[in-house]
Amino acid sequence: MSFVFSEKPIELTAGAGVHLYDTNDTAYLDLGASYGCMPVGHSHPTVVDAIATQTATLQFAHASYPTAIRDTLIERLCDLSPIDHTNCWLANSGTEANEAALKFARSATGATKIIAAHRGFHGRTMGSLSVTWKPKYRVPFEPMLEDVEFVPFGDGEALEAAVDDDVAAVILEPIQGEGGVRQPEGSYLSLARKVTAEHGAALILDEIQTGLGRTGTFWACASADIEPDIITSAKGLASGLPIGATLCADWIAAGVQSHGSTFGGNPVVAAAACATLETIMTEGLTAHEAHIGKALRSRVEAEVAAVTDVRGKGLLIGIDTEHPATEVLQQLALEHHILAMAAGRQTIRLLPPLTLEDEHVEQFVTGLDATLTATEVVR
Repeated sequence: MSFVFSEKPIELTAGAGVHLYDTNDTAYLDLGASYGCMPVGHSHPTVVDAIATQTATLQFAHASYPTAIRDTLIERLCDLSPIDHTNCWLANSGTEANEAALKFARSATGATKIIAAHRGFHGRTMGSLSVTWKPKYRVPFEPMLEDVEFVPFGDGEALEAAVDDDVAAVILEPIQGEGGVRQPEGSYLSLARKVTAEHGAALILDEIQTGLGRTGTFWACASADIEPDIITSAKGLASGLPIGATLCADWIAAGVQSHGSTFGGNPVVAAAACATLETIMTEGLTAHEAHIGKALRSRVEAEVAAVTDVRGKGLLIGIDTEHPATEVLQQLALEHHILAMAAGRQTIRLLPPLTLEDEHVEQFVTGLDATLTATEVVR
């Protein structure tokens, strides 16, 4: 018996650039099937070479032994961090990075209460799941961590009322991904920074989907011009290899108690991450995806009649339609060879490689319009 999220009727065998290939060598445009894990595209030669070289040299060393490649990755992440005097802990996934963030916040503050947001998603392990809002993820595994309160995302008054001196942390996504690609209006993130600082709580920004240049700046929080206490990163950081990173301020690191990971920061994954970061920076992918993402959103709004809303930043995009998302995605895949994801009953989510080009936008817009024209409208 196999435990798989939801097995698709396409067996994938290869990937190159923005495309995935099946057993018939059919090319599929990857606009999200890789869940944002391939920011520089599939099998990018710089990443492939880095993995091969490192595997041939040193495949594994426990984190208690220094290795040059792990030190290089930590240095690069700290240099790119918006947190002054950044400290870095490496793990194997986004949910582990968030687990560490919650533990670090509690140990540094001595408080226990965590404030999270409606529609927020932070992972499936017990701590991260406790601050994930959707009941279908949490209820089968309850009881969760105690002392967690959810407030409406983007509601500054509700957030301000919830934060007091008993709060260890507020954890937020700058733009919600799983929650439907929702972006808070106005100064919400600035307010979150203000109220947490006033009460000695940590502000944790989960940038697992929004980071690494996906929203037009390397970290999405740069748009709000704030400095969080903790940032978490994962997914595309090592081009699909398992990694998580928890970046935190000095005052958080100073209060951290015992924590560790057998595989965190292992040499092969660290090499892939260094190559991924290098490629994003040297190829100017942050600026490129900001441009191509704007073009994609504009064309969908102007040319696809059955779309009711388009939102997001850069190449994190949510598209609401009049049709069931699962049916639209199935038709896009089987008839137009385009892979994407759902983020709600009628929301399509796009998280493509940052290397997307105009011809790929054309293929998607044409395919989406044809699919929505042919699909029965939900009433």
